[in-house]
Amino acid sequence: MYHILVVDDEEMIRKLIAKYAVYEGHTVTEAENGMEAVELCRAGGFDLMIIDIMMPELDGFSACREIRKFSGIPIIMLSARGEEYDKINGFELGIDDYVVKPFSPKELMLRVNAVMKRTSAAGRETAEPEKDVPKNEIVELAGGGLRADVTARIVYVDGKRADMTPKEYDLFFYMLKNRNIALTREKLITEVWGYDYFGDDRTLDTHIKLLRRSLGPYADFIVTLRGVGYRFDAEK
Repeated sequence: MYHILVVDDEEMIRKLIAKYAVYEGHTVTEAENGMEAVELCRAGGFDLMIIDIMMPELDGFSACREIRKFSGIPIIMLSARGEEYDKINGFELGIDDYVVKPFSPKELMLRVNAVMKRTSAAGRETAEPEKDVPKNEIVELAGGGLRADVTARIVYVDGKRADMTPKEYDLFFYMLKNRNIALTREKLITEVWGYDYFGDDRTLDTHIKLLRRSLGPYADFIVTLRGVGYRFDAEK
């Protein structure tokens, strides 16, 4: 199973998560603040980290920012607040899931399994490039203002490389591949997050907002279909 790093300044929360994780067959290491989490991650050996936002010495956001400089470890963030700003901030830092307190430990373990399954699948896809994707496939829209290198998974906005999170890239290239097609929310979540995604579907809206911001002047290429989902409108 997995070696999980649980980071929270509340011992009761750490012990609760550890209890259920160990029951599921996982190994758990605990840390009580962000500084400790960063140092433990530098040493390596963890498959996934569950980290709270509000902690002394170094908060969860700052800790994740430091960890992302040297590690791609899957991260599930915990918070007593469910504000969209916190979710956007977390996803911008490259976290994989966001859970609001109070939470069900059983649900958290399901999320752990879902995140690990998705990240493992993403790793296999990176190691085994799709054979049906032509070499150097380039898609240019808006007279070349929006340019996507499909093979290299690179996006350029007015000649400048866009800085997107991994999930933004996943979402963008899926919508680009299916441009001019109405995509339901369920379809996007299934195809981008996985059929076993266990979480709030508002995560999709948060990532759409992030993606629109990354696309800058071409944000309106992503059209909201009220009551349905979204469409990447390549005819704009």
